[in-house]
Amino acid sequence: MALLRNASNGFLGSFRRFASSGCTIYSLSSGHVKCGVSVIRVSGPQTKKALRAIVANKEYEPKARQAYLKSFYHPASKEMIDRGLLLWFPGPASFTGEDSCEFQVHGSLAVIAAMLDALGKVDGLRPAEPGEFTKRAFFGGKLDLTEVEGLADLIHAETEAQRKQALLQSTGALARLYDNWRRRLIRCAAHLEAYIDFAEEEQIEGGIILQLGKELKAVKREIREHLSDQRQGELLRDGVRTVIIGAPNVGKSSLLNLLCQRSVSIVTDQAGTTRDIIETMHNFGGYPVVFSDTAGLRRYTTDSIEQEGMQRAKNCLVQSDLILLLAEAKHIAQLTHDDAVAPFVDSYLGELDIPLDMCSGKRLQLVANKTDTLSDEEHQQLDKLSNVLAISCHKPDKMPVFLGSLEKQLQELCGEPRAENPRITNTRYRQQLERCIENIDIFLRDYRPDVYPDMAIAASKLRNAVRCIERITGHISCEDILDVVFKDFCIGK
Repeated sequence: MALLRNASNGFLGSFRRFASSGCTIYSLSSGHVKCGVSVIRVSGPQTKKALRAIVANKEYEPKARQAYLKSFYHPASKEMIDRGLLLWFPGPASFTGEDSCEFQVHGSLAVIAAMLDALGKVDGLRPAEPGEFTKRAFFGGKLDLTEVEGLADLIHAETEAQRKQALLQSTGALARLYDNWRRRLIRCAAHLEAYIDFAEEEQIEGGIILQLGKELKAVKREIREHLSDQRQGELLRDGVRTVIIGAPNVGKSSLLNLLCQRSVSIVTDQAGTTRDIIETMHNFGGYPVVFSDTAGLRRYTTDSIEQEGMQRAKNCLVQSDLILLLAEAKHIAQLTHDDAVAPFVDSYLGELDIPLDMCSGKRLQLVANKTDTLSDEEHQQLDKLSNVLAISCHKPDKMPVFLGSLEKQLQELCGEPRAENPRITNTRYRQQLERCIENIDIFLRDYRPDVYPDMAIAASKLRNAVRCIERITGHISCEDILDVVFKDFCIGK
């Protein structure tokens, strides 16, 4: 079918161009730091020649996937460099799909430099470019593009939840889901093209078209459900942007320092100390959080620097996912019941000159600070408000309750990574899935057998839907996307 040929030609063509270079690459794969053991990887058609040169034995035949303790030599000077482990991975059963080997040597900078110099003296070898090993794995069909990006996320994961999500993606959780939709869409498009080309000659029943519509609606429904995840995967991957806002001298900087357990922001008795945005990444209960301390907000000021700081605070609020609205506890303690909290928040935002729609769609938590200044009666009244978190940055005895509530909210925002329900982790995926639905909607709207539409045009919409999925997984060549994906990989991966 024309659809199947077009869907694969770009990818296969890129693979043939990539493989035709015949280059063998090498690089340090374990990171550029002093350590006990470093791993140097080689991949390509000249790999066996390289390992024979390094062990100084032209007839050496190692067994696949077994570790050998060997002495390594410089092929030019014949001097011994180190003694370590050698592993041989013949293609296609290797990470890249090509012949590969690893040299595990002592991790001193001198040993690494000598090994890399020795490999550079072997004909047909060159240093690897950043991400080139993973790129070869992609073009060799070992990984699809979602798995590649999952591997990159796993390398950069800083929290436990990020690690779990990245591991699921790197082992194919998203790839299997998207490939299932791709295959079903291809089948629908193939059936439609068969109906267009051969309906009269082969007496293909028109009922197949009705079944096609049911299948497309089912795929569309599944993609819709996948998209309605409140960006949980993206929040977990990039971090929950949490902005601390409030009036001047309400304790925003003190709270940030307390949350991060170090002095991040300057704290003084003078109002308006913070003028710019101060951001810090923090592992909070296994969830990544980007805390932002902002300038104190108020309706009127003649200080031009303070005005600029306030505008930056509002811009930061617009980009946030979670808002910690800080107010003085003595004002909140005057509220008599939970129903009075929402009007208080609206009024307080007005005092801060923040339009209500600026907070629309964001999770907002009211925090009552300076509880150490309250009387016993005010304490009792504040404790009755279930949707207010009470703290004192000077006497942090209530911080465990605050931290527990904050961690719960982060868990609700990010969700729990699960193999049976993988989350969208990249804005690019979301955009392509939305375009896929648009093309399915156009087909379902315009194609009606009872009025005999132009089936060829309808078929093109299904082909476009397939291509949207393939742009996510990399089944078709998208050089601009590939450049973005692989540029963040370190040399050695």
